[in-house]
Amino acid sequence: MQPVTNSFLSIVVPLYNEEDNVTLLTHKIHEALVGYNYEIVYVDDFSTDQTKKVVKDLNDQKVALIELKKNYGQSLALAAGIDYANGDYIITMDGDLQNDPSDIPNMLSSAITEEYDLVTGIRQKRKDSLVKKIPSKIANFLVRRVTKLDIKDNGCALKVFTKEIAKGLNLYGEMHRFITLLAHLEGAQIKQVPVKHHARHAGVSKYGLERVFKVVADMMLLLFIRKYFQRPIHLFGIFGVLLIILGVFIESYLLIVKFGFGQDIGTRPLLMFGMMFILGGIQLFTIGIVMELLIRTYYESQSKRPYRIKKISIGDQKVS
Repeated sequence: MQPVTNSFLSIVVPLYNEEDNVTLLTHKIHEALVGYNYEIVYVDDFSTDQTKKVVKDLNDQKVALIELKKNYGQSLALAAGIDYANGDYIITMDGDLQNDPSDIPNMLSSAITEEYDLVTGIRQKRKDSLVKKIPSKIANFLVRRVTKLDIKDNGCALKVFTKEIAKGLNLYGEMHRFITLLAHLEGAQIKQVPVKHHARHAGVSKYGLERVFKVVADMMLLLFIRKYFQRPIHLFGIFGVLLIILGVFIESYLLIVKFGFGQDIGTRPLLMFGMMFILGGIQLFTIGIVMELLIRTYYESQSKRPYRIKKISIGDQKVS
């Protein structure tokens, strides 16, 4: 197949304990991208096996290895690789051989000829256990219902980005699960294409059912970012004012009962509820003000990446 572009490509792959997969993965990428101008950026997320050694032993000048100083998780490993990447198009994929590099040329063609900012895969005949499928289905359902973004498979790691969109994602925490949504919020034009999916070649999955709770928590955070990140006072301030008004209304009613009708209000639970509403409202309003100040600091402060790199090497040569 003839290359569809002369643009330089960066294939970014986070690795964590993939010593038995990385050699075969490298060969498959080379086979799929014959004739293309590209680099492979492996990001070792502080593996405890021989992953780093296996990559270095490849002695491949197309392969850059970024070694992180500790285990930061997949999102920050991706962020480190994307920050380093030099490609006009940045391709992300997992290191467990479940993604098939042979899908890259077709996805790249869609990105270039149809001018999409992001082309993401939809895994066909997914070869995963229910432990991995259930959280993915929940995440996909939540994204569709909450954001109206019709993404069928948010969990597919195989994606092709333009450089501008990829480098503007600002990944953190565990937001790699919603990377397509993050790109959408940045204004990306997105296309979904079917891709192949294979059973894990070697090693064990790093995911469990606890992902369900992480998915829900991350979705709540994304909702806040989407609607209130630049104006948190509109969320916390409104709820705070409503609680204060409700509390003042309750306490005013009790004052009328006390001094107008001479009734005892000291033992009424309503008195405590009124005070709780007022104090809670003041706290929420205060949180809104503090967050407004933090947002200003966020935008005005110098850029600082949330990960630290131990060293970078290409082939068997250390470059930084």
